Amino acid sequence: MSGFGSMKPVIVVHGGAGRIFKDREEGARSGVTRAAMKGYSILKQGGNALDAVEEAVTSMEDDPHFNAGCGSVLNEKGEVEMDAIIMDGKSLASGAVSAVKCIANPIKLARLVMEKTEHMLLTDHGANLFAKAMGVPEIPGEKLITERSRERWSKNLEPDSNPQEFKKDPGTVGAVAIDNEGNVACATSTGGLTNKLVGRVGDSACIGSGGYADNHVGAISTTGHGESMMKVVLARLILYHMEQGMSPMEAADTALNYMKTRVGGLGGVIVVSNSGDWAARFSTKQMSWATVKDDQLQYGIYTGEIHTSSVAEALESK
Repeated sequence: MSGFGSMKPVIVVHGGAGRIFKDREEGARSGVTRAAMKGYSILKQGGNALDAVEEAVTSMEDDPHFNAGCGSVLNEKGEVEMDAIIMDGKSLASGAVSAVKCIANPIKLARLVMEKTEHMLLTDHGANLFAKAMGVPEIPGEKLITERSRERWSKNLEPDSNPQEFKKDPGTVGAVAIDNEGNVACATSTGGLTNKLVGRVGDSACIGSGGYADNHVGAISTTGHGESMMKVVLARLILYHMEQGMSPMEAADTALNYMKTRVGGLGGVIVVSNSGDWAARFSTKQMSWATVKDDQLQYGIYTGEIHTSSVAEALESK
């Protein structure tokens, strides 16, 4: 696809699949729509898909409603450790970080790993050293911790707590996009699971599980139970189904259903194909998502829920 403006840009974002409490629904909806609009404005001005997904995810990392960046859940020791990945569908270049601390925007660090190193994934201490070398400011870990995250953490330490319940909490933020050159990209970022073991790395930092982007097919970002997604390599599995001729929606449903029946895992995905078709699908109770295509914003949280407005209307109401 060559030639400027040959593709209509599309962005889709998610704010995590799981159970979203009533008092947090409004914040989740406005958070994903804000992220989608930010990403779309980059695409609309002729910007590239990588910049759009990075911007959208950064916006959600900065929003305490989501389990990524500020608002991340705490590990067993009460600390924030974050994972993130970004991928370029044009060259299959990717950058990721895992178990990073004291950084506001892990997705920006993942982008630097992709562009400034020969590597794809940096972890923990090494990722933080690299951040320092790149001039990424360190922030005190407490700055990322919200009252709610601390509350969930201490509740989980109680002897009669049920850790399974917390696995249903919304997990991750992500974005996929196609720009007007026909390039696709994905980005995913998370704080992981509440009370996870120190050093646990989930799907979000893993290429093919937390996300995948290939101009020949499309781009995916996933959310949900990380270990389950890693077992089936969920993002790449969906693209495989699309390569076999399935629509984004069919491919997403087929893969999510396989993950549920094969390993008992629940989750959600956002998809954009290289022709600009998109899908937002989930097997959990809820997933906050938003998309902008043809200057039309759509978003929802519940199965079957789709709100539609023009971008102009959405901007006015902001």
